[in-house]
Amino acid sequence: MSTQLGNFEKFLRVGEGRRLKRLKNQAEYIGTLEPEFEALSDEELRGKTAEFRQRIENGETLEDLLFEAYAAVREAFKRTMDIRLFDVQLMGGIALHEGDIAEMRTGEGKTFVAVQPLYLNALSGENVHLVTVNDYLAKRDPEWTKPVWEALGMKVGYIQNMMPFAARQTAYDADVTYGTNSEFGFDYLRDNMAVGLDGVVQRRHTYAIVDEVDSILIDEARTPLIISGEPEVAAQTYYDFARVVKTLDGIQSKGSSKGVDETELSGADYTFDEKHKTVSPGQLAIDKVERMLGIDNLYDPRNVQLVNHLTQALKAQALYQRDVDYVIQDGEVKIVDEFTGRIMEGRRWSEGLHQAIEAKEGVRIQEENVTLATITLQNYFRLYDKLAGMTGTAKTEEKEFVEIYGLNVVEIPTNVAIARADQNDLIFKTKEAKFDAVIEDIVERHEAGQPVLVGTIDVETSEFLSQLLQRRGVPHTVLNAKQHEREAEIIKDAGQVGAVTIATNMAGRGVDIKLAEGVRELGGLYVLGTERHEARRIDNQLRGRSGRQGDPGESRYYLSGQDQVVRLFAGDRIYNIMERFKLPDDQPMEASILSKQIENAQKKVEEQNFVMRKNVLKYDDVLNTQREVIYGQRRRVLEGDDLSEDVRDWIREVVEANVQNA
Repeated sequence: MSTQLGNFEKFLRVGEGRRLKRLKNQAEYIGTLEPEFEALSDEELRGKTAEFRQRIENGETLEDLLFEAYAAVREAFKRTMDIRLFDVQLMGGIALHEGDIAEMRTGEGKTFVAVQPLYLNALSGENVHLVTVNDYLAKRDPEWTKPVWEALGMKVGYIQNMMPFAARQTAYDADVTYGTNSEFGFDYLRDNMAVGLDGVVQRRHTYAIVDEVDSILIDEARTPLIISGEPEVAAQTYYDFARVVKTLDGIQSKGSSKGVDETELSGADYTFDEKHKTVSPGQLAIDKVERMLGIDNLYDPRNVQLVNHLTQALKAQALYQRDVDYVIQDGEVKIVDEFTGRIMEGRRWSEGLHQAIEAKEGVRIQEENVTLATITLQNYFRLYDKLAGMTGTAKTEEKEFVEIYGLNVVEIPTNVAIARADQNDLIFKTKEAKFDAVIEDIVERHEAGQPVLVGTIDVETSEFLSQLLQRRGVPHTVLNAKQHEREAEIIKDAGQVGAVTIATNMAGRGVDIKLAEGVRELGGLYVLGTERHEARRIDNQLRGRSGRQGDPGESRYYLSGQDQVVRLFAGDRIYNIMERFKLPDDQPMEASILSKQIENAQKKVEEQNFVMRKNVLKYDDVLNTQREVIYGQRRRVLEGDDLSEDVRDWIREVVEANVQNA
């Protein structure tokens, strides 16, 4: 597998240098047009949009207009925001227009980069979309760049969760619309449930740029978008199963191929596998459930729904942890995005798992709903004629981007060389020793005045670290799923002298950490990771918060043999290596052989998650074929087409099939 992946990556990089050279030359050429656009009056600059549109009507293509359009955008930025786009930003903008992913580091101004291709593609008269990760950015970015859009004579809008229909319609009537992935996806589903054209908001899916593309197209791709109808009542059953599984004993599966027999051999009631998120009830568990329900055979075909109840209750008990996988907020179980650390508002686990977790936590169960419409994010974004994306970290997932979406990754150079020092990982035997060392490092840096950004992978760890720092009298702020509303404010202040900020993941935060006066002399922002994430790019995103626009900075990860990724995929090997050197618990190892083992463990998880996402897509592809046909016919009816001949053909096919089968 790894050899194949290596060859594939080599293939993807063929011609990469030539492309960057071409992008650089194109950006330099746009610079030669600068004097011509500087000479225009404000009215003449605004009039360029009408001129470009007329030229498209006369047969010119968007490619014919690219250089002039980008020169117009650069001039609009200079006049309205006193910002001159760098050549590397023009390079990123060209890659986005060409339908690829522009990988640009944190602080390189991706928000401004996107305006160029959005403007160019909106010249066609179609509504184009900028997809971002949260409502805050969906509103902030168009408001921030609004002076540029107005200077160019274009309208920009944004959609928000719970926005009134009229305001939503106005947002889509604009030239450019900003919004989150789920809002765009749900609007598509709602449009295809509308009973009249006046209930439809989206136009065509012509062009979209996906900001934080890895977060949206990869991390969130396992959870489909679902619109539900009237509920089915089954709350008491969930509470009953939650009660009984709390009395059962489970053990971690050793990967035995014997299945259920393993639980009988161990004396436990069931096994669970953290790696693959599976559970296996043994005979002891089945007996207890049958006694509780007063039935003879749980596996009787009539009890198939009860088997699912048991499976989900066991998963809720053994595999899903409060303040790690979910939080309780306002009396509800809310999913925490494992990659961004944000609450996934409105999203629920399927197949009864969410209800099983609600029963486990003793909160009100929101009954299972009948699915009225559903689509995966993969299939929604494959609706677009042209798709592009931008992020600071996409290269490690390029194989998936190419295979699922047909998107190549273009690594755009930084405007100023990165000056951050990335130190080797420090690996301890135990978590206790690791956290002791983490606290000492934070205290030392804080006392010296150097700001510290501490990265954790779950809410539980962030709150544990917060308690340890309180005991040492270190003032700090915490950003996790419970404080996500204040995230922009918290991140903005993370570069102040002596600031200590604990953050649960840093994917797609969308706000730069700017260094306060005097911080550069103290070494810049220090990024301290307390655990490796399943995906390497999430680790890289955390590191990327330091060293913005050539700022000094430093980063280091603290790990232990008991960390989840290490324990599940490389624990034995790493523990054996440390035992061989007879190291005491509080002395870390800093060896490339250990770092390589951890990187290999991450690659295994990435491959496993890729397979899971491919399976979600594979199942939805069957539905998608039907969805396209039905939605297409619905739209024809709404637009007043006569389908009577089609209906006659369907009747004829059914009659002929019945005659043949008779």
